[in-house]
This record gives sequence, structure tokens and C-alpha cells, in this order.
Amino acid sequence: MIECIASDMDGTLLNSKQEVSPANAEAIKLAQKKGIHFVVTTGRSYEEARLVLDPAGIDCTVIGLNGAEVRDEEGRLLKTSVLNPKTAARIATVFDNLGIYYEFFTNEGTFTEDYEENMDMLVDLFHSANPEVPVEEVRAHIQQRGIRRYIHNKGETRDIFHNPSILFYKILAFNEDEHRLRKIGKSLEKDFPDIKVTSSGFRNIEVNHVSAQKGIALEEYVKKHGLSMKKTMAIGDNLNDISMLERVGYPFAMGNAEKEVLELCRYRTERNDDDGVAKAIYRVLEMP
Repeated sequence: MIECIASDMDGTLLNSKQEVSPANAEAIKLAQKKGIHFVVTTGRSYEEARLVLDPAGIDCTVIGLNGAEVRDEEGRLLKTSVLNPKTAARIATVFDNLGIYYEFFTNEGTFTEDYEENMDMLVDLFHSANPEVPVEEVRAHIQQRGIRRYIHNKGETRDIFHNPSILFYKILAFNEDEHRLRKIGKSLEKDFPDIKVTSSGFRNIEVNHVSAQKGIALEEYVKKHGLSMKKTMAIGDNLNDISMLERVGYPFAMGNAEKEVLELCRYRTERNDDDGVAKAIYRVLEMP
């Protein structure tokens, strides 16, 4: 019997309208009624995650920012895994020298030096999860839903390195040249052993502390609650989901998942617009 279910958000739990479908919400609540733990694992911040979980009435632990922050169902902060400010500053210098756009995800929100470039990055992120939706429709959706409410536009983001209260959760870099970004990510991991580089979209890379990974945070949650990873199910679609999918007994790839995710997972479900999460949950609930 499954003891815990972990689900990614964008491209997985959320449909192309950036909503939790009624079918997905119903399946999650049914699993919770049966005593199964449900955990959201996402590259989003806690505040961004709650924007879509609240309308669906889903209360659960949120492993946010790829594992850099963990909050319980009441929103209480349980754990952080942050980048060293000196490491964050050095990586920012690398991106500056290469002409790569980047932004910082912190405990005080997201900081960018280019608000319009931030919009292009968000469009790419949502379009990556839902490639069948026209780009302009994605852009209009972002503007209408107020998704950028936690973005701080600063002329010089390096000012935040002088603020000791700032915690650096994640650096997200964006560039049109996807192949170039992947090479930069591999180079950064060689030069900075205390970081982990992954991706959540066609043209981005995400830099976290090496301990800030979905799989690590999920495994800690499972052990803390006396559960088994062998009896844990995880559902995802992109590269930042791999660390959890490779650790659990029941790894599910979405029908719209990246090739690497599809190749890794023993199980597959439908696309995010076809209630893939709900169908995966009902499938495991029927397993002995």
C-alpha cells in the first residue's frame, strides 16, 4: 500500500491553465482520506505554490524551490538549504561575463535587474510545461493572473549581497541557446562543488545548494514520518524532478514529460491536461 505521494506542479499537477483540475484535487483528497501523505515538490516558492493550491482546497507540505525550503501544511518553515552568498555572487559574475540573464530567489522574494526579461523567462517556463499553448496566450495568462507579484525589479541586484538577512535559495538563469546553457551548467558544477544545477524549462537552468534537491527533501520527509521510500510514489515531468523519481518505489512520468524522465520511470500516466496526476493516483490505489 502506498504511504506517500509526491507531485511536481508545473507540467504535472497543474494543467495548461495553471490550475489544479477538479479531478486532480478530488484524487489527492481521496488519498489523504485514506491516510496517505501528499506532498507538493516544486521549483516555485511557497507563496507561488499556494496561489494555485488554495483555490483547489489542498492542504499539504510544500517542498519549494527544488528543496531549498520546506513548509508544512500550516505554512510553518521546517527547513532551508541555502546557497553561500559568496558562491551566489561568484556565479552571478560568471553569468554577467557570459551575458546570461539571471535572477535570485530569496526569502524576501525574487530579484531581477530586467523586469521584461523576467517575463520572457516565465513565458518559457510555462510554455515548456504546456508546449501546445501559443506563446502569446501564455504571456496574457501570466499578466492576467498576477503571477509576478513577488518580483522585485532592482537596477543592481548585487546590492542584496550586503544585506545579511537575505537567504539565497536559488539562482535561475535564462537564455535562448539551450545547448549553451546546459554546457554552462555542467561547467558550474565542476567549479562549485557545493551547488546542484538542474532545469525546469526549455531554456533555463536552476542553481541550488547541493542539498537543495527534491529527492533529498522528500526522503527526509518520508523518514521523519516513519514512512518508506519504497512505498512512496512521485510524479514529474522535468529534469528537476529526477532526484525524487530515482529514489522512490513508484516513479511516474507524465505523458508530456522530458525524454530523460520518460526513460527513467517505470510507470507513465496521461498528460497534465488529461488529469494525469489523478489517473496515476487511482492506479496506485488499486495496487495491492
